[in-house]
Amino acid sequence: MALTLQQLRYLVAVADCRSITAAAAAVYVAQPALSRAVQALERDLEVELVTRSGRGVELTPEGARVVRLARTVLAAVDAIEDIGAAHGGGAGQQLCVVATPTLAIDLAAEMLPAFTARHPEVGVRLLQHDSREALVQCLANGAAELGLVDLPVDQELSSHHLHEREVVLVSPPGSALPDPLPLRRLNGLRLVLPTRGTGRRTELESMFSRLGVRPVAALEVDERLAWVASVLGGHGSLIWYRDMALRAFGSRAEVRSFSPALLRPVGLVHARSRLSRPARAFLAHARHKAPVREPSG
Repeated sequence: MALTLQQLRYLVAVADCRSITAAAAAVYVAQPALSRAVQALERDLEVELVTRSGRGVELTPEGARVVRLARTVLAAVDAIEDIGAAHGGGAGQQLCVVATPTLAIDLAAEMLPAFTARHPEVGVRLLQHDSREALVQCLANGAAELGLVDLPVDQELSSHHLHEREVVLVSPPGSALPDPLPLRRLNGLRLVLPTRGTGRRTELESMFSRLGVRPVAALEVDERLAWVASVLGGHGSLIWYRDMALRAFGSRAEVRSFSPALLRPVGLVHARSRLSRPARAFLAHARHKAPVREPSG
């Protein structure tokens, strides 16, 4: 028997992604090659490690045990590699993360403080870009290593789903609207919208087109404080994330779900190359803190 680190990395990727396709993308290898590596590991160990279904893959009890041991082995290997990095003057102990302004609040308020408390040796810098296009370019040119963004993104990037956030309608007090709000009721509704040409406005216009609705632009502005003031001033309603809306408005505005519910996946993305040790640690930290989700193919 000759186990390889590559086989262990592939199996851990399958465990994290719950999907052969997603795991292959995460470790930058063709799906057939990853499948063959996992099957070879099963033959060497003479046990079944994963079971496949229409919804993805699941670990067997033996597979879960191997993954736990594999994580320990791979962590030790990473620690050995870090010795060389530290001997070279601490290279690799800096991490730059980029996000859109809304998601940057999550990073600054929750993810970054928890990560730096656990990894004080890593210096983290946070960049913000208004559009996903600028964020992707920031990753492409190496200005940042990780990005927190609404999914999906360009297929040239590797993405890691973290959680889903509910998109809601925030309205001035006393708005005569049903709760939940049928999506068709957006037609003709006065909305506070981002300015034309911005990434966020383009995404909303695309959604309106798919739904066959045409809201009325009551105000076009990009500053978040202006959004809050506009809604409270009765100018129109706002489409925003539920958690952000509750944080910004509290009980001063009416927050309604849509029917059917609108959920937006959020994840970390990066260029398809091997991540630095700090980036891998941040990704592992984010996955650990993310809510558990149902496996998908």
